[in-house]
Amino acid sequence: MEDTEPRKPEPAAVPAAEPAAVPAAEPAAEPTAEPTAEPSADPAAHPTKKKRRLRRIRRTVLAVLLVLILPLLTAGAALRVNYMGDPADGTYTRNRDAMWLGHAWVDGRKDDADLAAFARRIETTGIRDLYVHTGPLEHDGTLPKARYPKARWLIDAVHRELPGVRVQAFLGDVLVTEGPDGMHLDRADTRAAVVDSARQVLDAGYEGVHLDLEPLHSGDRNYLSLLDDLRAVTRAQDARLSVAAHQIDPLPALHSVFGVFTENPKWWSQEFFGQVARRVDQIAVMTYDTAQPLEGTYGGYVAQQTSLALEATPPTTHLLIGLPFYYESNFDHWGHAETVEAAVRGARLGLSRTDADRKLFGVAPYIDFAATETNWDEYREGWVNR
Repeated sequence: MEDTEPRKPEPAAVPAAEPAAVPAAEPAAEPTAEPTAEPSADPAAHPTKKKRRLRRIRRTVLAVLLVLILPLLTAGAALRVNYMGDPADGTYTRNRDAMWLGHAWVDGRKDDADLAAFARRIETTGIRDLYVHTGPLEHDGTLPKARYPKARWLIDAVHRELPGVRVQAFLGDVLVTEGPDGMHLDRADTRAAVVDSARQVLDAGYEGVHLDLEPLHSGDRNYLSLLDDLRAVTRAQDARLSVAAHQIDPLPALHSVFGVFTENPKWWSQEFFGQVARRVDQIAVMTYDTAQPLEGTYGGYVAQQTSLALEATPPTTHLLIGLPFYYESNFDHWGHAETVEAAVRGARLGLSRTDADRKLFGVAPYIDFAATETNWDEYREGWVNR
């Protein structure tokens, strides 16, 4: 069979090349040494690029830390200095103190024996107003009556055991500034419902309304409008209107600066605090949860808050400084620092420096169910003084 696969062409013959001329040999070059690493230089005198870069980073970090820490250290030192000195003579209770009480007093968990024991504890103190938790309010401002079935019992028992002590309904709610759910003060029907709830508790026998809405931004005109409407109701029934107030800017406009970094600024301006104080009978500053790490700086902070509040509060409004009758340890509230002893001494120092003769002034422990014996002892020794 004939082979059908095409044959590959034979390679063409290549003529032999002429032999190349061989150049004359040149003298051999001196052998070159293998490159060696440059000896390590003194890093302080001749830093490498990497070391220079690390040094720049360290300097930048240090500068940032100094920018952040130095103001804090300066503020802490100023507060510690503010805690120094001695309170003026006579800066003790004016028998116008108040106390926040928990919901157990009106929902059926407390009885006559509990009230008798509580009466014995406070009868020799200056506590004359009880803010009894009766809410919380619904987000629409209403208050179900089922939340305070024992209110009438409590009011009658207090009048029997503690003559001259007023019982106020402590009503509160979270505002939408805290998150997606909460009360909308910008809604007129919600504010009207809060006013109706105030009428409701006064009709039940309470001698005042204590309002605690949080977190409330400084300058909230809807809140001021609500207070005007509530004041008309309480005055018509010869009752008290009191509020729990945010702390005042420790530095000018701090609430505005803080608002750049958070949706819920912590402080009120001193101007707004004064606007609130002029619309109520009593204003209690929540001088706790301050994040102060030391007892001395916390006491100095309370002294500063007391002075700022006295400056903004008219003498016709009863000013109260809150006392931390509870123990926690977290970033907002260091239990070893926020003591009743430091708060009382700070309040006395602020009172001494700003308006030592202020009559409508007191302190307000928060809260009865978390109070320790140490809290009560420090309150008695530092403030009651008898």
